Amino acid sequence: MKIADKFIEMIMAIIIFAAVVALIVGVAWLVGRLKSKTSDRLQGLVYILPVLVMLLAGLVWPAVLTIRQAFGGPTGDKGFTLHNFATVFKSPELLGPLLNTIVWVLAVPVLATVIGLAYAILVDRSRFEAFAKALIFLPMAISMVGASIIWKFVYDVRGPGQTQVGLFNAILTFFGADPVDFMQARGWNTFWLIIVMVWIQAGFAMTVLSAAIKAIPDDLIEAAKIDGTTGWRLFRFITLPSIRGSLVVVLTTVGIATLKVFDVVRTMTGGQFDTSVLALEFYNYSFRYFEYGTGAALAVILFILVLPIVIYNVVQMRKDA
Repeated sequence: MKIADKFIEMIMAIIIFAAVVALIVGVAWLVGRLKSKTSDRLQGLVYILPVLVMLLAGLVWPAVLTIRQAFGGPTGDKGFTLHNFATVFKSPELLGPLLNTIVWVLAVPVLATVIGLAYAILVDRSRFEAFAKALIFLPMAISMVGASIIWKFVYDVRGPGQTQVGLFNAILTFFGADPVDFMQARGWNTFWLIIVMVWIQAGFAMTVLSAAIKAIPDDLIEAAKIDGTTGWRLFRFITLPSIRGSLVVVLTTVGIATLKVFDVVRTMTGGQFDTSVLALEFYNYSFRYFEYGTGAALAVILFILVLPIVIYNVVQMRKDA
């Protein structure tokens, strides 16, 4: 297709989009002119209806089809069977990624939250607070792939006797130790990958928790200090309970993002050396091996793992509202 044709298609898409928006606004305006008791509700319905249609077409219906494929055998279209789920839980090639995903979900939210909270407390009201916050928030502006490439250089390894380009191996060899291939160190390589995700998410945790800490009333802190509560006790009995809602939001949000981790593993190891995770295997089975049913089963398992976190997050937000 020529560039001119693509440009025309883009213009047509913009015109159609603008026409649909104008139609919705026009219909809503006409409904609002009726001035009946139900005109306000009808007007709201006109605005909500397109969103509901798009949700049904773009989210709910594909989800239903995915669940159907998950019970349809390896190809996703062979009757109704639990074969795909049995494959996931019996196959060492898929059980390993499932366990790795659990390790990721347990480690990343906790580490990112602890680091973000400690950093927020340390830089709070300090002279260089804005600069210090910008430093830790900077990785949030980098894509997952970009961050992974940066850390590939950090973990880079060269042969013995060669100049080490990777930061970690340069430090190790400086002190006389042998260089380490961090990405092939089975048992530990997942941990080295987790550090990349923590590096990215700690900025988000710091930002949310820092705002929560600043929202604690000064009167409350002063009253606690007058009563002799300082240091760890001030943090334990005043700061921590005051930011509990924000902690839950950070933990659950980072947890959901971690369950979907794909880019870091795909870029740094390609899932080799026992580092694969569920999201990567979902991609492999759906778009490389063309076993759509098995890929759909992995997607359903991911959805089931995410669901309790989402429900807990929503319940907490309703309580705080």
